[in-house]
Amino acid sequence: MNEPTEAISAIPARMNEAWNRGDATTFFADFAEDAVFADFEGTIYRGRQEMIATHQPIFDTVMKGSRLAQGEVLFAEIIQPGWGVVHHRVGIALPSEDEPPPSRRSMQLFVTAWQNDRWEVVALQNSRLISLEAAAALESITGARREHDV
Repeated sequence: MNEPTEAISAIPARMNEAWNRGDATTFFADFAEDAVFADFEGTIYRGRQEMIATHQPIFDTVMKGSRLAQGEVLFAEIIQPGWGVVHHRVGIALPSEDEPPPSRRSMQLFVTAWQNDRWEVVALQNSRLISLEAAAALESITGARREHDV
């Protein structure tokens, strides 16, 4: 791996470590000031300060003591000078769990740019991994609800 690819590949591991400490400021330290983050529920956060302000209370309450585990960079690539992408997969384990369950596994696509003398995350899409079987089960549940509501 070349130096830029190694540098962008290291970003998710730093984020995982910060999550495990409950530190939103460090979790978003590699993000550009004007970065965009789409979480797995579809909420869009704009700007590093908004991300920190909304995530620290989450780390302090509902996700307190949780940890990111089984993080793996599947690929990191410089797509053109000054621009890179990273695909990362990770799971969230709650304090009472040894390992994250399949329902809390996510895939993340990072878009990075060389700016301010470092690689910065300019966009992150975080999506839950879901099997076709689980998707079909969810559709059957929501379909049954729609039929019931009619």
